[in-house]
Amino acid sequence: MTPAARLQAAIEILDQVLAGEPAEKALTSWGRRSRFAGSKDRAAVRDHVFDAVRCLRSHAALGGAGSGRGLILGALREAGQDPDEVFTGLGHAPAPLTDSERDLPSAPSGAEALDIPEWLWPDFRASLGAEAAAAALALRSRAPVHLRVNGARGTVDQAVNALAAEGITAEPHPASSTALEVTDGARKLRNSKPYQDGFVELQDAASQAVTDRLPLTDGMKVLDYCAGGGGKSLAMAARASIRSFAHDADPRRMKDLPERAARAGAEVTLLPTGDLARSGPFDLVLCDVPCSGSGSWRRAPEGKWRLTAKGLADLQRIQGEILRKAAGLVTPDGALAYATCSMLDDENSAQVQRFIEESPDWHLADQNGWQVQNGTDGFYVAVLTRAKGGC
Repeated sequence: MTPAARLQAAIEILDQVLAGEPAEKALTSWGRRSRFAGSKDRAAVRDHVFDAVRCLRSHAALGGAGSGRGLILGALREAGQDPDEVFTGLGHAPAPLTDSERDLPSAPSGAEALDIPEWLWPDFRASLGAEAAAAALALRSRAPVHLRVNGARGTVDQAVNALAAEGITAEPHPASSTALEVTDGARKLRNSKPYQDGFVELQDAASQAVTDRLPLTDGMKVLDYCAGGGGKSLAMAARASIRSFAHDADPRRMKDLPERAARAGAEVTLLPTGDLARSGPFDLVLCDVPCSGSGSWRRAPEGKWRLTAKGLADLQRIQGEILRKAAGLVTPDGALAYATCSMLDDENSAQVQRFIEESPDWHLADQNGWQVQNGTDGFYVAVLTRAKGGC
């Protein structure tokens, strides 16, 4: 495929995304229909699509329309490329520009230029203060590829060397002692021996840093209450010799966890909801709760545009319910950890404060946050313990 043909394919896929089709599904369908497209073509089209979705507001403004064609036109203008070099109509290239498309729109400004929904910008700015613009700009770019080194398989230096032997360049990341950032060869990772042998796992450096803050010691009984794919379950099991349990409201999210655990040399027991009370109490319960995902919008940019004020309020209600339920599963001397991949105060420190006000026998022992402009996803974690005299 020519570069122009790749952009036309991206235009067609983006029209489906704008109509409500999930980007991954639209890309998969296009790939099945387009057997002529090689691996480099597929990768390039994918990058065009996700770059456009990350920058949906600003590219639509620069392109003069909220359509796939408008988004690609806006992307070219932002990059300083002459659209007439691409929009030629030759072969499989996009059709030539119309007279209205040639009229240069006003440059985007404010939340539009930063690609944050207008309704969310006040809360986003209040949560991040002077760093709000930097965080929003970081969300417009592709996320780095981070790995967690499994200490049960070897050291960080050994992992770097093993990856290098597979043509993958990685270097330590300062957010966590187990974290690596892949700087070259990321697309070779899933077929590499270190990945297939469980020496390394895909996991953002801040997600690893979250588990670094947890009070884990050998012999503890630990529950990952909202386990999802189980990345934090595996990270905790790698940090200490623990009895590890995982639960999720939707057990289908954990379907790959047994295989991942076996690959990593870890034991994780999956618990359906009905077994939680019988299997508890636990010395540590981690609640990595459903959230806006604002800290990971580089990886899942559609979430930025599909989130609504009502949806955010519903998420906060669910977060509070999870905290209250999980608190009842903790031993008297145990710890309750609350985590999100959000940078919004209402989901983070304010949510924890509301819980403490409702449950005065708990107090805040530790909290920390990470922001996207500092080289990781945005994350937050708080560790709660019972106050002296609490039950």
